[in-house]
Amino acid sequence: MNALLLLASLALPSRADVPVPEIPFEKITLDNGLEVILSQDDRLPLVAVNIWYHVGGGNEVPGRSGFAHLFEHIMFQGSRNVPEDAFFPILEAAGAPMVNGTTDFDRTNYFETVPANQLELALWLESDRMGFLLDTLSQERLDNQKAVVRKERQQSVENVPYGKADERLFQLLFPAPHPYNGVVIGTHQDLEAATLADVTDFFRTWYAPNNATLAIVGDFDRDQALAMVNRYFAEIPAGPTPPELVIQTQPITAERREAMTDKVELPRVTMAWITPAVLQPGDAELILAGRVLSEGKSSRLYTELVEKQQIAQSVSAWQYSLNQGSVFGIELTGKPGQDPARLEAEAWKVVEQLREKGPTPTELTRALRGMQAQVLRGLESLGGFGGKADVLNHYNHFTGDPGHLATELKALAAVDAKAMSQALGALRTDNRVVIVVTPEESR
Repeated sequence: MNALLLLASLALPSRADVPVPEIPFEKITLDNGLEVILSQDDRLPLVAVNIWYHVGGGNEVPGRSGFAHLFEHIMFQGSRNVPEDAFFPILEAAGAPMVNGTTDFDRTNYFETVPANQLELALWLESDRMGFLLDTLSQERLDNQKAVVRKERQQSVENVPYGKADERLFQLLFPAPHPYNGVVIGTHQDLEAATLADVTDFFRTWYAPNNATLAIVGDFDRDQALAMVNRYFAEIPAGPTPPELVIQTQPITAERREAMTDKVELPRVTMAWITPAVLQPGDAELILAGRVLSEGKSSRLYTELVEKQQIAQSVSAWQYSLNQGSVFGIELTGKPGQDPARLEAEAWKVVEQLREKGPTPTELTRALRGMQAQVLRGLESLGGFGGKADVLNHYNHFTGDPGHLATELKALAAVDAKAMSQALGALRTDNRVVIVVTPEESR
């Protein structure tokens, strides 16, 4: 049944009667440490191949920022048996509707969805770059990709509205040497200083089968797929045991505030707090609190600041769940000429009211239904962002259990007004970061 039709068929007042989706899967570990997750789904003659390397910006050391994202680019540039720049064309020629990769603070993933009869091709490509990427990684190729990433940084951070403020937010939340300090793409200085030896060592440490999980979801024969996995991956030797992260995320004990100007037309205020880590107590409560505050035109911040007072152009509130401490943020973009101080003050009143009185039953139900709809829409896809393969890998990465989705959805459904109020109680004015961006004065 379509996800939206499924939700529409459920009575809105009750929050406990929603069926919890279970994704059938089998998890196998090869002798070299590669975890393999198999989940058969024959709705379409397609197969999603999704590989997560357990490395991201949070695994980098000072002076070596941006390496995980740099490899997101290098991994598509060719390996021993795949010519330079041929990865995308090979898959596109085979009829792949989706090929991509992403990097976060906590992980890097690569994925492609292919016709069912092209599963072997996808597995061969992934295995070749896992096992034989360094065979073709030259100084020239490294320099080319460093230049590409530095240009991407300019386009996505430095030359976009509010981009520098977004980077500064994480610098203030997680002061150096914390690895969340800044943005995943890294700094120009670190990227330019990266040597071939540096990136080679990084790859050998983190991009080995014993630090990866391969999810295969779709229309395939189980025994044939497993035979292919063994054929292409089993001979790749395990790498060294990756170093264990020892990070002390320090609490914020006094407000950190900064004012910035940018080439923008509208003022923006961002408030943020360090909050419980992904899937820890308080994470689910703040995920739903973000939706109560800003999801839809009936949300509290939208109703008060956009519709009633008409001082904000847009509002958003969100829980960015991370392994070494999550971030709860509130972003307010004001109307032209609006005083940022008023935006901040009025938004804080809304947060305080929600914390003191809690959400209404209708707000809780709406927030939960929104999350359930989002998950179910994602599960309609085999691969891609939020698809079944990605969901299995996500929960395996953070918990070791690919089937943890059902547990998290039950935790979300169990959140009540008291629990949300308690979680919001950790958001105070003395433990937050505030960044105010105002338009540059015209000359």
